[in-house]
Amino acid sequence: MFKKALIAEDQDVINNGVVSTLKELNVEKIEHSQYCDEALLKIKKSYKERKPYEVFICDLSFVKDHHEQKINSGVDLIEAVRKEFSDIKIIVFSIEDRKFTIQNLFNNHRINGYVLKSRNGARELKKAVQECYETDSKYISPELNGVLSSKNVIEINDFDIFIIQCLSEGSLQEAISIELKKQGKSPSSISAIEKRIKLLKENFNAKNPTHLVSLAKDLGLI
Repeated sequence: MFKKALIAEDQDVINNGVVSTLKELNVEKIEHSQYCDEALLKIKKSYKERKPYEVFICDLSFVKDHHEQKINSGVDLIEAVRKEFSDIKIIVFSIEDRKFTIQNLFNNHRINGYVLKSRNGARELKKAVQECYETDSKYISPELNGVLSSKNVIEINDFDIFIIQCLSEGSLQEAISIELKKQGKSPSSISAIEKRIKLLKENFNAKNPTHLVSLAKDLGLI
């Protein structure tokens, strides 16, 4: 079993539950952090001292408080960790169930497991840790079966990023259409923009354009 683990979780009750799960698996050294910046520093320090964490369990959402942070989300934290350290096993433990988020984490940030915080979360987390230790296969909660093979999730491209960026600046579809035409980009019709926004909202489970922008910011898309 893993000898050294780090948990990034800002809720004490959940953190204690994760610690208990790791202790049941006989993980020898368990440390945790409530802040993303601190978690990244701990990981960097562990590698510098040649005593790296072998598994990193991370939540995706962190509540902001009086501590100023450079990294404010689990997605950004995982991205930063993966840029420098390719061998650490990363398991996400989160209530987030959006297909795009999960696929993005597996495909672009090469996480090893994704466990949904649910009634059976502790049991599934235990399975995930065991499987990540014993194999190189990806683990995902049974409730999310099919997410990785789903073809319904769209690939975000420059056109989408442009639209979301314009929405974040308060531009209406008519204004976005005019700007696209000025730049000679296609498609640029209002109907095409409307259809793409509708598709983006469906894939992000966004209630409205404002919610879509917020979700895109959380994922670091804009």
